[in-house]
Amino acid sequence: MKREYHALSPGKLESGAGYAQPSQRVPEVVRHDSPATDVMTDLTRVVAVIILSGDSVDEAHHRMIQRGVRLLLVVDQDRRVHGVITANDVLGEKPVTVAVQRGVPHSEVQVRDVMTPVEALQVLSYADVAGATVGHIIASLKAAGRQHGLVVDEDAKGRQRVRGIFSATQIARQLGVSITTSGVARTFAEIETALR
Repeated sequence: MKREYHALSPGKLESGAGYAQPSQRVPEVVRHDSPATDVMTDLTRVVAVIILSGDSVDEAHHRMIQRGVRLLLVVDQDRRVHGVITANDVLGEKPVTVAVQRGVPHSEVQVRDVMTPVEALQVLSYADVAGATVGHIIASLKAAGRQHGLVVDEDAKGRQRVRGIFSATQIARQLGVSITTSGVARTFAEIETALR
């Protein structure tokens, strides 16, 4: 017996309507012994914020503000990662130096001129992160002297991919403390002291 299907009644899209986006639910409050994944932006659940290397640093800054992030993945047309650009790269001395050296206006400085290329990036393995705590991530960021950390795993074809991003700012917000990553924490006790 053939089943009959009825058309659904169409409606109108309201002016000013937004659209659904993937969202990752992270705990608002964590502790130093909480799982590290509680403070990781998981790119299997949240769309990565990207930019092309030929885009301007002004566009990068605008995208950071628009999306509420301080790090963009720099990718090519095939979505392969070529590096990262941070708010410090965009707002610091790098763009001014490049503009002066080349004798061009700031608006002509491109992302490729100030980004951190893939060859200079250090990453954490998702397998290690999955068994780590927030305290381990803070120690890792401090040891590297970085505000951000990238986490990698492998895709279905066995190729490395960026799986997640740690942000010292986000971790500090979730912990309810300030975190300075310029100093080096050598022991877990130092991390606990910093968290109190």
